[in-house]
Amino acid sequence: MPAAPPPVPAVDRLPAGLATLADHEAHARTRLDDNAWAYFSGGAGDEITLRANRAAWDALQLHPRVLRPLQGGNTRVELLGRQLAHPILVAPVAFQRMAHADGELATAHAASALGAGLVLSTQASTPLEAIAAAIAHEPGRGPLWFQLYLQHDRGFTRALVQRAEQAGYEALVLTVDAPTSGARDRERRAGFQVPPHAAAVHLAALSPPPPVMLAPGQSALFDALLQHAPTWDDVHWLQSISRLPVLLKGVTHAQDARQAAALQVAGLIVSNHGGRTLDTVPPTAVLLPPIVDAVGSTLPVLVDGGIRRGTDILKAMALGARAVLVGRPVVWGLANAGAVGVAHVLRLLRDELEIAMALCGCANLADCSPQMLWRAAP
Repeated sequence: MPAAPPPVPAVDRLPAGLATLADHEAHARTRLDDNAWAYFSGGAGDEITLRANRAAWDALQLHPRVLRPLQGGNTRVELLGRQLAHPILVAPVAFQRMAHADGELATAHAASALGAGLVLSTQASTPLEAIAAAIAHEPGRGPLWFQLYLQHDRGFTRALVQRAEQAGYEALVLTVDAPTSGARDRERRAGFQVPPHAAAVHLAALSPPPPVMLAPGQSALFDALLQHAPTWDDVHWLQSISRLPVLLKGVTHAQDARQAAALQVAGLIVSNHGGRTLDTVPPTAVLLPPIVDAVGSTLPVLVDGGIRRGTDILKAMALGARAVLVGRPVVWGLANAGAVGVAHVLRLLRDELEIAMALCGCANLADCSPQMLWRAAP
């Protein structure tokens, strides 16, 4: 008996009046309950990094050139051996069925239709196989990557990686900046809990680590939970068990970038976890140039955190990024209109990027350089 075709998400109607990603965010607040809103919108601590991510892109100023040839311009970029229609990828976001019943399936269909790359979270509410089956053979789709949190059980992690390989994922994105969760005050005030329908399906079969008997004065965090925190040796191990290229997400220090390059990882994602882990980390727009300088042309550098406009994407490319990842705005679109809402968010970014390129006299993203950004005379 032939296998049933993968499900197709419902077609929602886009609410009127949504012209920007900020509009999507404001409307999503009316669609999400306090529990989901605290999780998706909040950051760590006083949310200084969360706000700084956005402010740093705003602070950069574009310095356009005029009367330059623009005919035949395009947003294409090359990444890990593939040519992409544009440099926008959907960042890994957990528990997407808290935002919409179709969850990651709606996001995947929208990303595929818009040619955007998709990075599926380990903590997804939808099995990785279902996502791959739904879009893997779609013409024009972007790359399909799987984000990974290393688990205390290496056998479990190996099996999860093998599932991703067999399903057709093209790369692994190892998150390295969250050995523990940040102190997220909004979630604590809301009494955040993951509802059963949105639980992390990939981790359902993971057994908890054996209990650790702590001696007086020992820390439940450092002497118990962090016994299994990943190290550089784990990166090497992951590379050894998979044929997939491995990118590291959460690199913010130049010394770490150089160490990653020495391990011959496939790429780096400059990220402060959207301000959700360690508060007061600098914004990614500030962190990006030193990481690019540290690795040079040896491997691609991507960036996330606070991207809300096509001008932000152009600024990131001018600073040396190969592509950008967008997380929260995708959730806002998902909450507002499922796959249609996510597609609208991605379309807005793509259109705004083209407009910004044209008005800056930039026909191709390969021509981006720091000279596109205003530098006041010393």
